Amino acid sequence: MQSPRLVLPPKTAAAPSPAAVACWSCGGPTPADSFFCVTCASVQPPGTADHFRRLGLKRSFDVDRADLERRYFDLQRRLHPDRFATRTGREKALSQAQAVSLNEAYETLADPLDRAVYLLHLAGMDVLAEGCNQIADPVILMEAMEMREALAGAQSGAQVELFAANVAADIEECVGDLAVAFRKNDFDEAAKLTTRLRYLRKVIEDSRARHSSRG
Repeated sequence: MQSPRLVLPPKTAAAPSPAAVACWSCGGPTPADSFFCVTCASVQPPGTADHFRRLGLKRSFDVDRADLERRYFDLQRRLHPDRFATRTGREKALSQAQAVSLNEAYETLADPLDRAVYLLHLAGMDVLAEGCNQIADPVILMEAMEMREALAGAQSGAQVELFAANVAADIEECVGDLAVAFRKNDFDEAAKLTTRLRYLRKVIEDSRARHSSRG
């Protein structure tokens, strides 16, 4: 009998809009996760918005990279230090804190592996925090051992390049499988695929390092 799969509560899109809070500068009401006060336009504290909400995106593995970058660079321009050169020390500090949170959100969502790990974290699941040295799934473990043997057996630069190209194709396929798993809210499968993607990334890094060492 299979154990039940973990699913998110209904509707995985962004959560309802946060309640209004008082602006630290003018005291007027403004959304809790807003970058700027809707009344006086002062920069607000970063708040507790997740990375998706911070960039105005629904919570999904499927992210349009062009749309993500457009949103990020638009907000980055609005939070640029030059815009706050004559503001109070507090507002300068808040703009810097917002910029740090914005950068973290962008970097996480722009990378498929980091995005998958983050989505699983939001769903209450944490995959391996560091490295790929602990692989519990026997299928992934067997694949890892075979890849290590194949890389060790590559005798020429051309063979290493071919090996790396094959791993790159595996990575692309794995990212596609991850997208399908997240669309189905199959987080157990997504966790396995995330572990596999992490390992594949490590293997291709090792293959490129070996190719470089060969000159």
